Amino acid sequence: MLKASMHLDPHFQLAEVPPELFGSFIEHLGRAVYDGVYCPGHPAADEQGFRQDVADAIRTLRVPLLRYPGGNFVSGYRWEDGVGPRDRRPVRPDTAWRSLESNQVGLNEFAGFCRDVGAELMLAVNLGTRGVQAACDLLEYCNLPGGSHYSDLRIAHGVKQPHAVKYWCLGNEMDGPWQLGHKTAEEYGRLAVETARAMRRMDPTVKLTASGSSNPDMPTFPQWEATVLDHAYDDIDFLSLHQYLGDYTNDLGDFLAQSLTTDRFISTVASVCDCAQAKRRSKKKMMLSFDEWNVWFKTSGQEERIEPWQHAPAILEEQYTMADAAVFGCMLITLLNHADRVRIACLAQLVNVLAPIMTEPGGGPVWRQSIYWPFLHGSLYGRGAVLRASVVSPRYDSLSFTDVPYLETAAVWHEDKGELDIFAVNRAQDQPLELACPLAAFGGGTLAEHLCLSGPDPLAVNGPGQEILKPRRVSGGTVQDGELRAVLPPLSWNVLRLRLGQEC
Repeated sequence: MLKASMHLDPHFQLAEVPPELFGSFIEHLGRAVYDGVYCPGHPAADEQGFRQDVADAIRTLRVPLLRYPGGNFVSGYRWEDGVGPRDRRPVRPDTAWRSLESNQVGLNEFAGFCRDVGAELMLAVNLGTRGVQAACDLLEYCNLPGGSHYSDLRIAHGVKQPHAVKYWCLGNEMDGPWQLGHKTAEEYGRLAVETARAMRRMDPTVKLTASGSSNPDMPTFPQWEATVLDHAYDDIDFLSLHQYLGDYTNDLGDFLAQSLTTDRFISTVASVCDCAQAKRRSKKKMMLSFDEWNVWFKTSGQEERIEPWQHAPAILEEQYTMADAAVFGCMLITLLNHADRVRIACLAQLVNVLAPIMTEPGGGPVWRQSIYWPFLHGSLYGRGAVLRASVVSPRYDSLSFTDVPYLETAAVWHEDKGELDIFAVNRAQDQPLELACPLAAFGGGTLAEHLCLSGPDPLAVNGPGQEILKPRRVSGGTVQDGELRAVLPPLSWNVLRLRLGQEC
């Protein structure tokens, strides 16, 4: 059996985890909105047309923030198309995903859905085919109480109270040649800062995120970040990161190590931000918004291979395996271990498209993919103080990586509850791993629960009525002589929940 250890002390804290780290994302893409969250006529739909069985699954996740409406979609989007009487809303071609957009769900409907599931709305503005004025018009519509053209228009549309949107994204993936209105770093930096300044004159309370690199493999990374920050550092609150991991070498050991690139990505972007801060001799430390992250590779590019100009085609509906859940868990652990800088994160996406929550076409039942469970556990048990862990683990080499630790772990301390939650992935494909963790610094403790997601087949998937991948309680873990010992099954996601200051 493999053996690993971690040492923790409540005095060595990294950061309090912000609730926004467990945000998510719903884009007008595929069946995410239509036939996903919105399905009028379905038995579970409310009077607005939103499925309450889907809403219940989202509420269970306690998602605090939903990014909307894109994504690539936003760079060609006219927000005015989605407000006002539905029978007057135009159908538009969405050239980002080569689909038809009916605009039956728009800003006001989605804002109401966010309130219903307990999530704050994070809006992206179109800086691809539009610019400063359209962004300010949207902000006026959303946040001003009344007495101006667009705020009065919102009131005329039946929404008396402002939406009071705090979080805004200044465009999306503007470094990508695939993006409508793609720009150079210089062009985008100038547009971002002018948009930010104009929006702040209308509402000084907004929190603004500038577009960073779409992934760390972009040829412009990290110079893109440096150039954008040269223009916009003083006028934004966050810089974004996007990354999707995949099995690009068809080697499971290599795939399981992919989250090491996420760690390097965050560290590099933070370093670029700190360099920009030093150049300015600024007291302001730039925070990061990892507002697109997930596992995605099996359906990549699918939108180019189907019949174009359909309404809500079933695309990018990734089937998530046990191996995907392990990599997903490693990404989540990485975000926790960078909670001092990553203050917002959005799982991309939430329903049907690259999603933990699925519905069957035509209004079938709701079911949960493998990645639902690590995200649920993180959201339920990961809201506390991340501790700086000293970890000793056996390691392996893969095709693309060296010294990959079998154990990936993060620890979150809840001082007010006297609880400690340890999140752990065992990357070993065929060997259990025994984890030892002294608890003397906490005055001892007891193991209240060991939750584990694992399975005999790394390629196993869930389906409607067949949720074979779901967490189970594992017995055998103990706390003796002030030390936790628990066995993590091969290729598994684990949550070890401890009550501190007591032993039995």
